[in-house]
Amino acid sequence: QGQLMESGGGSVQTGGSLRLSCVTSEYTENTYCMGWFRQAPGKEREGIAFILPKGNTDHSASVKGRFTISREKAKTMVFLQMNSPKSEDAGTYSCAARRYACMWQPNAYGLWGQGTQVTVSS
Repeated sequence: QGQLMESGGGSVQTGGSLRLSCVTSEYTENTYCMGWFRQAPGKEREGIAFILPKGNTDHSASVKGRFTISREKAKTMVFLQMNSPKSEDAGTYSCAARRYACMWQPNAYGLWGQGTQVTVSS
């Protein structure tokens, strides 16, 4: 089943860009829906984007047009490109995996990374 590990978090200015990475295993990437979630302080974890093994993607309304989920299969990595972040995009970002269908509910995912922190400054 493998493990997930995120990297790339840090501080970014509004209007800037940041790319988060999630390393997974070949089996996980070929079988599972991969999702990015974030949790802001005092708020519930929310789904941001997900990508299916075949490459189909979806993004939440809050990030659509600004964030992009992608993958690089040769490196078994999934990315979240964050462009023009806003202050409300700050939080802990985690990648997660779920067999077969993607779902927006975090509790539907059984495999998680440890998370990476993103702060947004103006």
